[in-house]
Amino acid sequence: MTLTVDNTRTWVGPTAPERLALLREATSIAIVGASENQARASFFVATYLLSSSPYDVYFINPRAKEILGRPVYASLADLPVVPDVVDVFRRHEDLPSVLDEVLALRESKGGGKAPNVLWLQLGSWHEEVARRAEEAGLSVVMDRCVKIEHARFHGGLHLAGFDTGVISSRRQIRA
Repeated sequence: MTLTVDNTRTWVGPTAPERLALLREATSIAIVGASENQARASFFVATYLLSSSPYDVYFINPRAKEILGRPVYASLADLPVVPDVVDVFRRHEDLPSVLDEVLALRESKGGGKAPNVLWLQLGSWHEEVARRAEEAGLSVVMDRCVKIEHARFHGGLHLAGFDTGVISSRRQIRA
């Protein structure tokens, strides 16, 4: 994590309305570091996106062949399309190489469609990667979950992060 001497974050990401606009403009999301392990956050996010969002979802993992009945690609370059959002579930030290892959994909497409958003999931914060990505024309979101943000903007988020199906201004009393 790139922090100042007093361990404060200096990079400022998009505001809530800006994140909403990024999600509204997107039609496809590639999940880098997607996992077939149901206990992993990437699996939970993938399940949500496939069932509760309008996005075309693609999975990137060089070791998996299929997740949730869909094909998995070894790299972004192997995708049959260019995603609008690259959602990253990778270790901190892997983030610069993921950005390199995103930038290579953008360069290979020339003036054509290229990823517009680099989205680093909850717990991921890398200011150097954010700076480089922004300099290359990408929007960057760090330390936020696509699932949580999408659900929050579309009315499906309860305090615990799940849609309860109950619409009320009162707390339920449990016996």
